Amino acid sequence: MLATILTASAATLATPVAGLLGYRQAKRTANAKRLRITSPNGIDESGFVRIGGIDQWVSVRGEDRRNPVILEIHGGPGASNLIYASCTRAWERHFTVVRWDMRGAAKTFGHGGPAGQGELTLDRLHRDAVEVTEHVRARLGVEKVLLVANSMGTVLGLRLARNHPELYSAYVGTDQNVVAGGRDRPAYHSLLGRLRKAGKRKELAAVTAMGPDASTWSVHQWSQYNKLVVTTDPLTFDTMKTVVIRSLWFSPLHTLRGLRTYLKGMDFSEPLGLQAATVDEWAEGTAFRIPFFVFQGDSDVLTPPEPARRFFDDVTAPVKDFALIRNASHFASFRHPDQFLDLMLTKVRPAITSEPLAR
Repeated sequence: MLATILTASAATLATPVAGLLGYRQAKRTANAKRLRITSPNGIDESGFVRIGGIDQWVSVRGEDRRNPVILEIHGGPGASNLIYASCTRAWERHFTVVRWDMRGAAKTFGHGGPAGQGELTLDRLHRDAVEVTEHVRARLGVEKVLLVANSMGTVLGLRLARNHPELYSAYVGTDQNVVAGGRDRPAYHSLLGRLRKAGKRKELAAVTAMGPDASTWSVHQWSQYNKLVVTTDPLTFDTMKTVVIRSLWFSPLHTLRGLRTYLKGMDFSEPLGLQAATVDEWAEGTAFRIPFFVFQGDSDVLTPPEPARRFFDDVTAPVKDFALIRNASHFASFRHPDQFLDLMLTKVRPAITSEPLAR
């Protein structure tokens, strides 16, 4: 869901950052220092793992291997969460965090190039995710991992949680994307309202002509729609600039060439967005055999909280909970990592472990 939106946001920063490479390096050095793990039982590993017939990047970080293990399923499509390592550093005191660059994304895309990504479908990503999970279980010696998915990654995350309760201790969705076979359209109608209010007649005509059913759009229309959603909402646009772009620009784990590769990977992966638009979450199932949590930004206009809440209400699970992250648009867990961590510690961790909560 992120794809070409970054281009619009980055343009607002292009002039100042061009002369601030020295400042960038200073920030990257500080962030690298912050990321150091020196605890005796900690882990900081990253590299390529053979998954689904190609080399895919997997990062494992945490201060104590005895903590629950999180496997993140990133969104985009093609938008690796590795750029957020600095702002989510506190999570690693309580969880071992596994971040995986899917085929078509970031370091995996850069390693194999467009021709080396193989089959780029949701079904292939599902099989990849199961392989990554098995790799993590074996490497860390754990029976189950905690599944945390964000944005478009939640489409894949829900399928994993439904189909493989033997692998996952719980499901946590944030920026939860609830696709209802084209029936649920609040984000689309909200965008039309903002365009009318702003007097953007050309853009309003284009979005109206698309129609509300994203499964009928072209890749270009899908990209245009997402770009307009972000740039017409002040909180979302601010989050793109101050959280997403800054995290990408100041990441100590990505060179300038790596940043270009990151953006190219998102462009390459855009067709996955159209595949996701055909999903019907209710038809795929609302019964989950593991604890189920949704933590949504209270002001998210890309994946509004109302559809996520309606789906949540229909879910059956051993334990379930829904919470709003305050003053948050899309990318809620990265704009407010402290709020998200508090929810993980107070709601999720007690459901998956009998250990007392340690802050």
